[in-house]
Amino acid sequence: MASMTATRRQMMQPRLDQPQPGPAPWPLHAALDLGALPTAPGCGRTWTSQILREWQLTQLTDSAQLITSELLANASLTGRRLDRPGLRLTLLSDRQQLLILVRDHDPGAPVLRHASEDDESGRGLMLVEAISDQWGWCPLADGTAGKVVWALLQAPPPGSSDLTVPFMPSAPA
Repeated sequence: MASMTATRRQMMQPRLDQPQPGPAPWPLHAALDLGALPTAPGCGRTWTSQILREWQLTQLTDSAQLITSELLANASLTGRRLDRPGLRLTLLSDRQQLLILVRDHDPGAPVLRHASEDDESGRGLMLVEAISDQWGWCPLADGTAGKVVWALLQAPPPGSSDLTVPFMPSAPA
């Protein structure tokens, strides 16, 4: 388990010697420009659901909507703080995997926080890490201020169970 955690932490650091996520190997591509508004996560969830239905990847909808919502919530908060209103949500797929990318104008690295039970926020990237197969971020390729935070989901093999909810212990009575 420790090696998996180390690998995920390494994914958060940009590896400029590795190919960055991009449209070349992904035959299915869709992008949505959004404002850095409180409504961006909801709009992104709805749009993601529609695109996955069109691409016949509905088995990824619940996970993709949650990841999209968390990444857009972080990006829209940053955009409002920096007074940089533009965000871009991009979905890429080769029908075996789905790559979710959210572009914002903050050049800072996303920070994975470990929120306590009393914290009202700070769990978004923990959820992204738990649900995605991989996630990370990279600076914008054109050198402008900003970054892309991305998450990868693998489509389950045909005929496998769609149940992917991790075990959640019940609350004490």
